[in-house]
Amino acid sequence: MKPPNKLSCRHAFTQTLTEEAARDNRIYAVTTDARGSVTLNDFANQLPDQFFELGIAEQNAAGVSAGLGLSGKNTFLCGPACFHSARNVEQIKNDIAYSNANVKIVGVSGGVSYGALGSTHHSLHDIALYRSIPNISIILPADFEETVLATKFLAEHDRPVYMRLGRSPVPDVYDGNTRQFIFGKANILKDGSDCTIVATGETVAYAVQAAELLKEEGFTTAVLDVHTIKPLDEEKILEFAEKTGCIISVEEHSIYGGLGGAISELLACRKPTPMKIIGFQDEFLPAGNSKELFLYAGITAEHITKQTIDLIKTSK
Repeated sequence: MKPPNKLSCRHAFTQTLTEEAARDNRIYAVTTDARGSVTLNDFANQLPDQFFELGIAEQNAAGVSAGLGLSGKNTFLCGPACFHSARNVEQIKNDIAYSNANVKIVGVSGGVSYGALGSTHHSLHDIALYRSIPNISIILPADFEETVLATKFLAEHDRPVYMRLGRSPVPDVYDGNTRQFIFGKANILKDGSDCTIVATGETVAYAVQAAELLKEEGFTTAVLDVHTIKPLDEEKILEFAEKTGCIISVEEHSIYGGLGGAISELLACRKPTPMKIIGFQDEFLPAGNSKELFLYAGITAEHITKQTIDLIKTSK
């Protein structure tokens, strides 16, 4: 696997958002005593009239963001993903989603980024939550470059979106020449005929590495980067289900209700296909850093490789 980028996806987001907001005074950033966690310091210093910090009051922040969004502003509500998928869900559902307000909810340090702080700070249910709320789309960029493009898209988009970002730098999947982001359209990172690995967010790099290990074992494996979970690129997933005959999904989320849940629902209704879901089991996790918890859950290239080989052998 490539070494991590020097900067995290949250830095990619705030750098790009600051640039876009400098050109468009309709863009506002709202946070909840989290400018450091989100890395919004430069935004606040350069554009103080487009920045609100509301203290540890997530419910209030959702309401303020909805008001701004319904008043013609393109509003980014930013803070830890664990809080914006639990503490203020009622306000997000009723004030933002029901009103279809122009608010982008950006959850940083998502998944197990806050792993050492324990289950209170893990956000492994957020995709399931937001999938079930009407009017809200869901984006999980894979790396720095994709986060840049996703943020530029959100700067032009005028409907509610939840975008989840991690905390630490991650390996680059894309570079300046290969990066691409089309809302609702998965990226084909590798083609193959034996199985399809479908991943999202920071797990995409592990899926790519697993495909390389599988090639050494004599298997050609497709890899899809599903950066937009809602709306899901159903046609591309169905196409690769038909082409390869089996699917492995990989995500930093509960095995229930996330990317794997969305794909299995699609396949059950339209094309039953052998499938495995790699993610976090239905339990409260021990404390540990992200790498330790990924290993605990089997989100490693080696485990993905083994599970893929097992699925190929049992489904062919």
